Amino acid sequence: MSDSDLSMIGSNTSASDSFVISDMSPSEHHDDDVESIASIGTSILDGSDSDSDSDDSDDSDDAQREWEASLEQLELLLSMIIMPFAGKYLGRKFAYWSWARYMEWMHHVEIRWTNKREFNAVGAVQAASTL
Repeated sequence: MSDSDLSMIGSNTSASDSFVISDMSPSEHHDDDVESIASIGTSILDGSDSDSDSDDSDDSDDAQREWEASLEQLELLLSMIIMPFAGKYLGRKFAYWSWARYMEWMHHVEIRWTNKREFNAVGAVQAASTL
């Protein structure tokens, strides 16, 4: 850029093109800040302001949302994990029991579980293996 270009840029800017616009004098601005601090302090100490009522309703709304989210998580846990596992485990136990009763009734064969604890553990593992 040449010196003539710089002088033209300087002549085009004026005091009215300022980027800072102040609506109030500094003393008025300071007084408003002090008044707002005083009103904030009294509303916190009083506790009777309408803001405290809205805070209480916000807190109860948040608590209600958290409660509903917890219930939804419990419902998902019950319906997606516990019920299928219990259904498979109890279904297998009933199937083995009914098969043993059928074999005793129809073919006169006595079915004995030699180790009940191992039988229950294997049934639980088999029920959980396909979940």
